[in-house]
Amino acid sequence: MEFFRIHRTIPFMRYAKVLNAISIITFIAAVFFLFHRGLHLSVEFTGGTVMEVNYPQGAELDKVRSAVSGLGYQDVQVQNFGSSRDVMIRLPAQKGVSSQEQSNRVMTALKTVDPAVQLRRNEFVGPQVGDELTTNGLKALGMVVVGIMIYLALRFEWKFALSTVLANLHDVIIILGFFAFFQWEFSLAVLAAVLAVLGYSVNESVVIFDRIRENFRRYRKMDTVEIIDSAITGTISRTIITHGSTQLVVLSMFFFGGPTLHYFALALTIGICFGIYSSCFVAASIAMWLGVKREDLIKGGPAKRDEDPNDPNAGATV
Repeated sequence: MEFFRIHRTIPFMRYAKVLNAISIITFIAAVFFLFHRGLHLSVEFTGGTVMEVNYPQGAELDKVRSAVSGLGYQDVQVQNFGSSRDVMIRLPAQKGVSSQEQSNRVMTALKTVDPAVQLRRNEFVGPQVGDELTTNGLKALGMVVVGIMIYLALRFEWKFALSTVLANLHDVIIILGFFAFFQWEFSLAVLAAVLAVLGYSVNESVVIFDRIRENFRRYRKMDTVEIIDSAITGTISRTIITHGSTQLVVLSMFFFGGPTLHYFALALTIGICFGIYSSCFVAASIAMWLGVKREDLIKGGPAKRDEDPNDPNAGATV
């Protein structure tokens, strides 16, 4: 399905140097803020107090959050779990204040709003748990990167595999750079969003690379730059439909999902935008700089006759 068809090839690779320069500057800035300011890690990573409270009726999370924030906590997490009557509260650790003291202060504040609230569980999450989560998160990220490289190397060619991984790492670092620059809270939900963005970007890269391989088969007289430009132009309609629909869902979570989904949706929003950019321009241009050619993708077999890339009846529609 296509909303529109472009009847001329847009010379995207003509601007590859400019786009890559922007990418390098953005990437360096993100790395700088990651090292200079660091990530503002949530309770899951740094340790703190986890409380579970119960209400006789559905809990009003906004009132719970306001009561806890009134105690001076800026990074408190309040969310339902199990049912609308059960609420989980995560508090960051405070120097010189025990977990029990934190719990008592919070319960006093909550009882002023609703005296019927009951404490079900109170425990301290040590920083060693955060270290374990950090290690496991890095392992998950590494396994995803290795899996992507193996998949693309087998399906396409090592140059495409390398260019896709570099483009995806570009997306991940930029997302982390945004969170470091604005000091947004980095939680397990945000980590899940980063991993989701990796898979999302790979999907877009596979679509474009598949069209590049198809164009190499169809247009024997076109050079590599023209092939890549034609592939990106031919998938624009599909990109707008797919990513536009996904972005509508993510923006719905961002605006209406509440504080629990706020940073998760924010990370996805940044990742989707940069994922489109990196798949179309960064990954494709890196593959071009690496010297990808027809012989890398077409192994033997009869060559098809040339077709007009601007012919609306030429080739399949993505």
